[in-house]
Amino acid sequence: MTGSLQIKNNKFYIVLNSTENGKRKLKWIATGLPIKGNKRKAEQMLRDTLHEYENRPEMVKSDVLFSDYIQLWLKVAQRRVDEVTFQGYEQTANAQVLPYFAVTGVKLQEITVEILQSFFDQKFANGRRDGKGGLSATTLRQFKNIINQSLNEAVKNHLIAFNPCQFVELPHKERHFSSFYSAEQLRALFEAAKDDPLYPLIRITALYGLRRSEVLGLKWDSIDWQGKRLVIQHTVARITRKVEKDKTKNKSSYRSFPLTDEAAEIFRAAKAAEIENRRLCKKDYQLNDYVFKWPDGRPYSPDYISSHFALLLKKNGLPHIRFHELRHSCASLLLNNGYTLKDVQEYMGHSDIQMTANIYGHLDIARKQALTDNISDALFGVR
Repeated sequence: MTGSLQIKNNKFYIVLNSTENGKRKLKWIATGLPIKGNKRKAEQMLRDTLHEYENRPEMVKSDVLFSDYIQLWLKVAQRRVDEVTFQGYEQTANAQVLPYFAVTGVKLQEITVEILQSFFDQKFANGRRDGKGGLSATTLRQFKNIINQSLNEAVKNHLIAFNPCQFVELPHKERHFSSFYSAEQLRALFEAAKDDPLYPLIRITALYGLRRSEVLGLKWDSIDWQGKRLVIQHTVARITRKVEKDKTKNKSSYRSFPLTDEAAEIFRAAKAAEIENRRLCKKDYQLNDYVFKWPDGRPYSPDYISSHFALLLKKNGLPHIRFHELRHSCASLLLNNGYTLKDVQEYMGHSDIQMTANIYGHLDIARKQALTDNISDALFGVR
């Protein structure tokens, strides 16, 4: 086997030249290295890759269908990731990836860049089930994640020599700006919802900028009455099945807030309602430690929260936002009251500030206004 370096899109690629059944085969492998200043690194990667391929064990011959192999990989993934993540993988695979490749009947060892590119191009052009156009770049990346991990597993198991998914080209993601409510709109929402069962939950979500999984995961041990703190330490989420976890999305999501007088009043009212409902329902009451729930003790379903919130807005003629965008509304208020992205990162429980900047950077109006005013003063004098 021989190899060389080639340049594509201003990056180095390794091209391996081999002979199989008397036919010449070229394999392109991305290095990820820009051409400027990386020639020596690319050359070393070429040498390492050639050594790896020359010493690689024989490929295991297999007739397994690609769709069947993805299902096998899902069983492996189920052992490696948490339940919510696995549900996402399973739903994504079952939606369009498995049906497409099951119909084609293509085998794992027949998968090529061209076959995969055709799949993604078709889904982008006309992938919607209702026939009204293609799927978004974000959805295609979810498909690619499933396919890429499956093929990486096949490489590890010596079923294929390399992963062709790395060469697939996807459309650029469109920048999506979430909707949010102003302070005035939030007050209108609170007024409209004051007689709604979800009213206390909505107020707590907007006040602390909680994720849906976090507000539904609030338990009585989340409230530190003596220390006057609200601690985010439990979550309830659902993709295809409800999952209750005594942990947060990530380490940064485990955080605490001062317990405001208003929040304390909401929680005391919820506790009083629980005591009364337990008295009324007696043995039919479902005992649990969750703060927000139905009168008979059943915890709210995540799907119910989202759907009921949408109906509440429509019923009262309020602008449509998703329930999750109460969280964005909280972040917007913080930024427009002069708090920094770092402050918002910590308040929202993001793992890094880049995530905060990507989501909320365009809302950082107050700080940008101050910066612009300062540079204007420096350049042109007092306004």
